[in-house]
Amino acid sequence: MTDKLNELTAAGVAVWLDDLSRVRLSSGGLDQLRREKHVAGVTTNPTIFAKALSDADEYNWQLRDLATRDVDVEEAVRMLTTYDVRWACDVMRPSYDGSDGVDGRVSIEVDPRSAHDADKTVAEAKALWWLVDRPNLFIKIPATEEGLSAITDTLAEGISVNVTLIFGLDRYSAVMEAFLAGLEQAKANGHDLSKIGSVASFFVSRVDSEVDKRLEKVGSDQAKALKGKAAVANAQLAYERYTEVFSSDRWKALAAAGAHPQRPLWASTSTKNPDYRDVIYVEELIAAGTVNTMPESVIHAYADHGETRGDTVTGSYDAARKVFADLESVGVDMADVIATLEREGVEKFEVSWQELLDGVTKSLKAAAKGTGSPNKAAKGNAKSAEKAGGA
Repeated sequence: MTDKLNELTAAGVAVWLDDLSRVRLSSGGLDQLRREKHVAGVTTNPTIFAKALSDADEYNWQLRDLATRDVDVEEAVRMLTTYDVRWACDVMRPSYDGSDGVDGRVSIEVDPRSAHDADKTVAEAKALWWLVDRPNLFIKIPATEEGLSAITDTLAEGISVNVTLIFGLDRYSAVMEAFLAGLEQAKANGHDLSKIGSVASFFVSRVDSEVDKRLEKVGSDQAKALKGKAAVANAQLAYERYTEVFSSDRWKALAAAGAHPQRPLWASTSTKNPDYRDVIYVEELIAAGTVNTMPESVIHAYADHGETRGDTVTGSYDAARKVFADLESVGVDMADVIATLEREGVEKFEVSWQELLDGVTKSLKAAAKGTGSPNKAAKGNAKSAEKAGGA
Protein backbone atom coordinates (compact mmCIF):
# COMPACT_ATOMS: atom_id res chain seq x y z
CA MET A 1 0.00 0.00 0.00
CA THR A 2 1.35 3.41 -0.98
CA ASP A 3 2.50 5.63 1.87
CA LYS A 4 1.03 8.89 0.61
CA LEU A 5 2.38 11.02 3.46
CA ASN A 6 5.85 9.66 2.82
CA GLU A 7 5.48 10.69 -0.82
CA LEU A 8 4.48 14.17 0.31
CA THR A 9 7.49 14.35 2.61
CA ALA A 10 9.78 13.15 -0.18
CA ALA A 11 8.41 15.95 -2.37
CA GLY A 12 9.81 18.45 0.13
CA VAL A 13 6.69 19.19 2.20
CA ALA A 14 7.10 18.83 5.95
CA VAL A 15 3.90 17.46 7.51
CA TRP A 16 3.02 19.24 10.75
CA LEU A 17 0.05 18.77 13.09
CA ASP A 18 -2.14 21.77 13.86
CA ASP A 19 -3.30 20.58 17.26
CA LEU A 20 -2.07 19.73 20.74
CA SER A 21 -3.60 18.46 23.97
CA ARG A 22 -2.43 16.69 27.09
CA VAL A 23 -4.53 13.68 26.15
CA ARG A 24 -2.66 13.47 22.85
CA LEU A 25 0.60 13.64 24.78
CA SER A 26 -0.21 11.25 27.62
CA SER A 27 -1.75 8.65 25.31
CA GLY A 28 1.27 8.59 23.04
CA GLY A 29 -0.86 9.82 20.16
CA LEU A 30 1.53 12.57 19.14
CA ASP A 31 4.50 10.23 19.15
CA GLN A 32 2.49 7.76 17.08
CA LEU A 33 1.77 10.42 14.48
CA ARG A 34 5.47 11.26 14.42
CA ARG A 35 6.45 7.64 13.91
CA GLU A 36 3.65 6.44 11.63
CA LYS A 37 2.32 9.52 9.79
CA HIS A 38 5.58 11.43 9.20
CA VAL A 39 4.44 14.32 11.41
CA ALA A 40 7.53 16.49 11.90
CA GLY A 41 6.21 19.48 13.83
CA VAL A 42 3.31 20.93 15.83
CA THR A 43 1.47 24.26 15.75
CA THR A 44 -0.87 25.56 18.44
CA ASN A 45 -3.09 28.59 19.02
CA PRO A 46 -5.41 29.86 21.78
CA THR A 47 -8.41 28.05 20.28
CA ILE A 48 -6.60 24.72 20.38
CA PHE A 49 -5.62 25.21 24.02
CA ALA A 50 -9.11 26.32 25.06
CA LYS A 51 -10.56 23.13 23.63
CA ALA A 52 -7.80 20.94 25.08
CA LEU A 53 -8.20 22.30 28.60
CA SER A 54 -11.94 21.72 28.59
CA ASP A 55 -11.82 18.15 27.33
CA ALA A 56 -9.51 16.25 29.66
CA ASP A 57 -9.11 15.39 33.31
CA GLU A 58 -5.33 15.30 32.78
CA TYR A 59 -5.26 19.01 33.65
CA ASN A 60 -7.08 18.66 36.97
CA TRP A 61 -4.04 18.05 39.18
CA GLN A 62 -2.29 21.11 37.79
CA LEU A 63 -5.39 23.26 38.07
CA ARG A 64 -5.74 22.25 41.73
CA ASP A 65 -2.08 23.06 42.40
CA LEU A 66 -2.41 26.43 40.68
CA ALA A 67 -5.58 27.20 42.64
CA THR A 68 -3.84 26.23 45.89
CA ARG A 69 -1.01 28.62 45.06
CA ASP A 70 -3.63 31.30 44.32
CA VAL A 71 -1.96 32.29 41.06
CA ASP A 72 -3.72 34.73 38.76
CA VAL A 73 -5.33 33.45 35.58
CA GLU A 74 -2.66 34.87 33.24
CA GLU A 75 0.06 32.90 35.03
CA ALA A 76 -2.14 29.82 35.18
CA VAL A 77 -2.69 29.86 31.42
CA ARG A 78 1.03 30.13 30.80
CA MET A 79 1.84 27.33 33.24
CA LEU A 80 -0.75 25.04 31.64
CA THR A 81 0.15 25.75 28.03
CA THR A 82 3.92 25.79 28.42
CA TYR A 83 3.73 22.45 30.24
CA ASP A 84 2.10 20.89 27.18
CA VAL A 85 4.42 22.60 24.71
CA ARG A 86 7.52 21.57 26.67
CA TRP A 87 6.28 17.97 26.67
CA ALA A 88 5.53 18.15 22.94
CA CYS A 89 9.02 19.52 22.27
CA ASP A 90 10.45 16.45 24.00
CA VAL A 91 8.24 14.12 21.95
CA MET A 92 9.31 15.82 18.72
CA ARG A 93 13.00 15.96 19.65
CA PRO A 94 13.93 12.96 17.44
CA SER A 95 12.61 14.87 14.40
CA TYR A 96 14.57 17.93 15.46
CA ASP A 97 17.81 16.02 15.91
CA GLY A 98 17.30 13.98 12.75
CA SER A 99 16.73 17.06 10.59
CA ASP A 100 19.64 19.11 11.93
CA GLY A 101 17.22 21.40 13.74
CA VAL A 102 14.97 22.15 10.78
CA ASP A 103 11.91 20.14 11.81
CA GLY A 104 10.69 18.78 15.13
CA ARG A 105 9.48 22.25 16.10
CA VAL A 106 6.54 23.07 18.38
CA SER A 107 4.93 26.53 18.36
CA ILE A 108 3.41 28.58 21.15
CA GLU A 109 1.83 31.98 20.55
CA VAL A 110 2.39 35.27 22.32
CA ASP A 111 -0.68 36.91 23.80
CA PRO A 112 -2.55 38.10 20.67
CA ARG A 113 -3.79 41.14 22.58
CA SER A 114 -0.23 42.47 22.22
CA ALA A 115 -0.23 42.06 18.43
CA HIS A 116 0.04 45.82 17.95
CA ASP A 117 2.60 46.39 20.71
CA ALA A 118 6.10 45.41 19.60
CA ASP A 119 7.78 45.86 22.99
CA LYS A 120 5.27 43.66 24.83
CA THR A 121 5.48 41.04 22.10
CA VAL A 122 9.28 40.81 22.37
CA ALA A 123 9.14 40.72 26.17
CA GLU A 124 6.64 37.87 26.13
CA ALA A 125 8.57 36.01 23.44
CA LYS A 126 11.63 36.09 25.68
CA ALA A 127 9.59 34.94 28.70
CA LEU A 128 8.03 32.02 26.78
CA TRP A 129 11.41 31.00 25.40
CA TRP A 130 12.76 30.88 28.95
CA LEU A 131 9.71 29.09 30.36
CA VAL A 132 9.67 26.26 27.82
CA ASP A 133 13.46 26.05 27.64
CA ARG A 134 13.70 23.74 24.64
CA PRO A 135 15.79 24.36 21.51
CA ASN A 136 13.03 23.11 19.20
CA LEU A 137 10.49 25.72 20.30
CA PHE A 138 8.97 28.31 17.98
CA ILE A 139 7.47 31.53 19.35
CA LYS A 140 4.47 32.56 17.24
CA ILE A 141 4.26 36.28 16.49
CA PRO A 142 1.43 37.78 14.39
CA ALA A 143 2.55 39.54 11.20
CA THR A 144 0.95 42.87 11.97
CA GLU A 145 2.82 46.04 11.01
CA GLU A 146 3.93 46.40 14.62
CA GLY A 147 4.82 42.74 14.71
CA LEU A 148 7.46 43.14 12.01
CA SER A 149 9.93 44.89 14.28
CA ALA A 150 9.12 42.42 17.05
CA ILE A 151 10.03 39.56 14.70
CA THR A 152 13.40 41.14 13.95
CA ASP A 153 14.13 41.93 17.60
CA THR A 154 13.12 38.45 18.77
CA LEU A 155 15.30 36.71 16.19
CA ALA A 156 18.15 39.05 17.13
CA GLU A 157 17.97 37.53 20.63
CA GLY A 158 18.60 34.08 19.16
CA ILE A 159 14.97 33.04 19.58
CA SER A 160 13.27 30.97 16.87
CA VAL A 161 10.05 32.42 15.45
CA ASN A 162 6.91 31.22 13.69
CA VAL A 163 5.43 34.31 12.03
CA THR A 164 1.67 33.81 11.92
CA LEU A 165 -1.41 35.39 10.35
CA ILE A 166 0.14 36.25 6.97
CA PHE A 167 -2.47 36.74 4.29
CA GLY A 168 -1.02 39.06 1.66
CA LEU A 169 2.00 39.08 -0.62
CA ASP A 170 3.36 42.49 0.37
CA ARG A 171 3.16 41.65 4.06
CA TYR A 172 4.89 38.35 3.34
CA SER A 173 7.74 40.21 1.65
CA ALA A 174 8.00 42.45 4.72
CA VAL A 175 8.12 39.35 6.94
CA MET A 176 11.03 37.92 4.98
CA GLU A 177 12.81 41.28 5.27
CA ALA A 178 12.24 41.21 9.04
CA PHE A 179 13.66 37.69 9.14
CA LEU A 180 16.82 38.61 7.23
CA ALA A 181 17.35 41.68 9.40
CA GLY A 182 16.83 39.61 12.52
CA LEU A 183 19.42 37.04 11.50
CA GLU A 184 21.91 39.74 10.59
CA GLN A 185 21.47 41.26 14.04
CA ALA A 186 21.65 37.83 15.68
CA LYS A 187 24.95 37.20 13.94
CA ALA A 188 26.26 40.57 15.10
CA ASN A 189 25.13 39.66 18.63
CA GLY A 190 27.22 36.49 18.52
CA HIS A 191 24.41 33.94 18.17
CA ASP A 192 24.86 30.65 16.30
CA LEU A 193 22.63 31.07 13.25
CA SER A 194 22.39 27.31 12.73
CA LYS A 195 20.37 27.08 15.96
CA ILE A 196 17.79 29.71 14.94
CA GLY A 197 14.76 28.52 13.01
CA SER A 198 11.77 30.26 11.47
CA VAL A 199 8.68 29.63 9.39
CA ALA A 200 6.28 32.12 7.83
CA SER A 201 2.69 30.93 8.28
CA PHE A 202 0.79 31.94 5.16
CA PHE A 203 -2.94 31.38 5.64
CA VAL A 204 -4.80 29.64 2.85
CA SER A 205 -8.43 28.55 3.22
CA ARG A 206 -9.58 31.76 4.89
CA VAL A 207 -8.67 33.60 1.68
CA ASP A 208 -11.09 31.46 -0.32
CA SER A 209 -13.77 31.88 2.33
CA GLU A 210 -13.60 35.68 2.10
CA VAL A 211 -13.16 35.88 -1.67
CA ASP A 212 -15.88 33.31 -2.39
CA LYS A 213 -18.30 35.31 -0.26
CA ARG A 214 -17.59 38.39 -2.36
CA LEU A 215 -17.82 36.45 -5.63
CA GLU A 216 -21.20 35.08 -4.58
CA LYS A 217 -22.34 38.63 -3.91
CA VAL A 218 -21.25 39.70 -7.41
CA GLY A 219 -23.31 36.80 -8.69
CA SER A 220 -22.25 36.66 -12.34
CA ASP A 221 -21.23 33.42 -14.03
CA GLN A 222 -17.75 34.84 -14.53
CA ALA A 223 -17.47 35.59 -10.81
CA LYS A 224 -18.80 32.22 -9.70
CA ALA A 225 -16.30 30.47 -11.99
CA LEU A 226 -13.50 31.98 -9.91
CA LYS A 227 -14.66 30.47 -6.62
CA GLY A 228 -12.07 28.31 -4.90
CA LYS A 229 -9.13 29.69 -6.89
CA ALA A 230 -7.88 32.72 -4.96
CA ALA A 231 -6.27 30.97 -1.99
CA VAL A 232 -4.07 28.62 -3.96
CA ALA A 233 -3.07 31.37 -6.41
CA ASN A 234 -2.18 33.66 -3.51
CA ALA A 235 0.01 30.99 -1.89
CA GLN A 236 1.67 30.09 -5.17
CA LEU A 237 2.69 33.70 -5.72
CA ALA A 238 3.99 33.81 -2.15
CA TYR A 239 6.27 30.89 -2.97
CA GLU A 240 7.54 32.78 -6.00
CA ARG A 241 8.60 35.61 -3.69
CA TYR A 242 10.18 33.11 -1.33
CA THR A 243 12.36 31.65 -4.08
CA GLU A 244 13.48 35.14 -5.11
CA VAL A 245 14.46 36.22 -1.60
CA PHE A 246 16.21 32.98 -0.72
CA SER A 247 18.34 32.97 -3.85
CA SER A 248 19.64 36.51 -3.22
CA ASP A 249 23.22 37.38 -2.34
CA ARG A 250 22.02 38.74 0.98
CA TRP A 251 20.58 35.36 1.90
CA LYS A 252 23.61 33.46 0.60
CA ALA A 253 25.82 35.40 3.03
CA LEU A 254 23.63 34.32 5.94
CA ALA A 255 23.48 30.74 4.68
CA ALA A 256 27.26 30.68 4.57
CA ALA A 257 27.19 31.58 8.26
CA GLY A 258 25.02 28.53 8.98
CA ALA A 259 21.50 29.98 8.71
CA HIS A 260 18.48 27.94 7.68
CA PRO A 261 15.90 29.57 5.39
CA GLN A 262 12.58 30.76 6.73
CA ARG A 263 10.27 28.18 5.17
CA PRO A 264 6.76 29.04 3.98
CA LEU A 265 4.24 27.24 6.16
CA TRP A 266 0.78 26.73 4.67
CA ALA A 267 -1.69 27.31 7.51
CA SER A 268 -5.47 27.10 7.64
CA THR A 269 -5.42 24.11 5.29
CA SER A 270 -8.67 22.43 6.28
CA THR A 271 -11.31 22.90 3.63
CA LYS A 272 -14.11 25.20 4.77
CA ASN A 273 -16.32 24.61 1.71
CA PRO A 274 -17.66 21.02 1.54
CA ASP A 275 -17.87 21.35 -2.25
CA TYR A 276 -14.06 21.42 -2.42
CA ARG A 277 -11.79 18.41 -2.21
CA ASP A 278 -10.83 17.91 1.44
CA VAL A 279 -7.10 17.85 0.66
CA ILE A 280 -7.05 20.60 -1.98
CA TYR A 281 -4.86 22.91 0.12
CA VAL A 282 -2.27 20.16 0.41
CA GLU A 283 -2.31 18.76 -3.13
CA GLU A 284 -2.19 22.15 -4.82
CA LEU A 285 0.64 23.51 -2.66
CA ILE A 286 3.39 20.92 -3.03
CA ALA A 287 6.83 22.50 -3.34
CA ALA A 288 10.27 21.85 -1.96
CA GLY A 289 11.17 23.49 1.32
CA THR A 290 7.61 24.10 2.55
CA VAL A 291 5.60 23.09 5.61
CA ASN A 292 1.92 22.19 5.65
CA THR A 293 0.32 22.21 9.09
CA MET A 294 -2.92 20.24 9.15
CA PRO A 295 -5.61 19.15 11.58
CA GLU A 296 -5.38 15.41 12.21
CA SER A 297 -8.45 14.83 10.03
CA VAL A 298 -6.65 16.29 7.00
CA ILE A 299 -3.53 14.22 7.74
CA HIS A 300 -5.62 11.05 7.70
CA ALA A 301 -7.52 12.19 4.61
CA TYR A 302 -4.27 12.73 2.72
CA ALA A 303 -2.94 9.37 3.90
CA ASP A 304 -6.11 7.80 2.49
CA HIS A 305 -6.60 9.56 -0.84
CA GLY A 306 -4.13 12.39 -1.28
CA GLU A 307 -2.31 12.65 -4.60
CA THR A 308 1.31 13.77 -4.71
CA ARG A 309 1.77 14.92 -8.30
CA GLY A 310 5.20 16.46 -7.88
CA ASP A 311 5.68 20.22 -7.62
CA THR A 312 2.28 21.90 -8.04
CA VAL A 313 3.53 25.42 -7.31
CA THR A 314 6.60 26.26 -9.39
CA GLY A 315 5.54 27.05 -12.93
CA SER A 316 2.05 28.09 -11.86
CA TYR A 317 2.88 31.76 -11.37
CA ASP A 318 1.44 33.12 -14.62
CA ALA A 319 -1.80 31.21 -14.09
CA ALA A 320 -1.96 32.55 -10.53
CA ARG A 321 -1.48 36.11 -11.74
CA LYS A 322 -4.32 35.58 -14.21
CA VAL A 323 -6.58 34.53 -11.33
CA PHE A 324 -5.78 37.81 -9.60
CA ALA A 325 -6.45 39.78 -12.78
CA ASP A 326 -9.76 37.98 -13.27
CA LEU A 327 -10.76 38.69 -9.68
CA GLU A 328 -10.05 42.37 -10.19
CA SER A 329 -12.06 42.36 -13.41
CA VAL A 330 -15.19 41.17 -11.59
CA GLY A 331 -14.74 43.74 -8.83
CA VAL A 332 -12.98 41.82 -6.03
CA ASP A 333 -10.54 44.14 -4.27
CA MET A 334 -7.80 41.79 -3.06
CA ALA A 335 -6.10 44.53 -1.03
CA ASP A 336 -9.32 44.95 0.94
CA VAL A 337 -9.67 41.16 1.25
CA ILE A 338 -6.20 40.91 2.79
CA ALA A 339 -6.75 43.87 5.13
CA THR A 340 -10.04 42.37 6.29
CA LEU A 341 -8.52 38.95 6.91
CA GLU A 342 -5.60 40.36 8.90
CA ARG A 343 -7.89 42.46 11.09
CA GLU A 344 -10.30 39.58 11.64
CA GLY A 345 -7.46 37.13 12.21
CA VAL A 346 -6.07 39.14 15.11
CA GLU A 347 -9.56 39.75 16.48
CA LYS A 348 -10.43 36.04 16.36
CA PHE A 349 -7.29 35.10 18.24
CA GLU A 350 -8.02 37.82 20.80
CA VAL A 351 -11.51 36.38 21.28
CA SER A 352 -10.08 32.88 21.62
CA TRP A 353 -7.52 34.10 24.13
CA GLN A 354 -10.21 35.74 26.25
CA GLU A 355 -12.29 32.57 26.08
CA LEU A 356 -9.23 30.65 27.25
CA LEU A 357 -8.74 33.04 30.16
CA ASP A 358 -12.43 32.85 31.09
CA GLY A 359 -12.41 29.06 30.92
CA VAL A 360 -9.32 28.74 33.10
CA THR A 361 -10.80 31.26 35.56
CA LYS A 362 -13.85 29.03 35.98
CA SER A 363 -11.68 25.94 36.30
CA LEU A 364 -9.51 27.55 38.98
CA LYS A 365 -12.58 28.53 40.96
CA ALA A 366 -13.97 25.02 40.71
CA ALA A 367 -10.61 23.58 41.77
CA ALA A 368 -10.38 25.95 44.73
CA LYS A 369 -13.86 24.89 45.91
CA GLY A 370 -13.09 21.22 45.28
CA THR A 371 -16.35 20.86 43.36
CA GLY A 372 -16.14 18.22 40.69
CA SER A 373 -13.78 18.20 37.73
CA PRO A 374 -12.16 21.65 37.32
CA ASN A 375 -11.78 21.41 33.57
CA LYS A 376 -15.48 20.75 32.97
CA ALA A 377 -16.23 24.30 34.03
CA ALA A 378 -14.49 25.57 30.91
CA LYS A 379 -16.45 23.60 28.32
CA GLY A 380 -18.80 26.39 27.30
CA ASN A 381 -15.92 28.78 26.83
CA ALA A 382 -13.99 26.30 24.70
CA LYS A 383 -16.92 25.84 22.34
CA SER A 384 -17.16 29.58 21.87
CA ALA A 385 -13.42 29.80 21.25
CA GLU A 386 -13.58 26.98 18.70
CA LYS A 387 -16.21 28.90 16.76
CA ALA A 388 -13.95 31.96 16.79
CA GLY A 389 -11.52 30.02 14.66
CA GLY A 390 -8.00 28.71 14.95
CA ALA A 391 -5.17 28.43 12.46
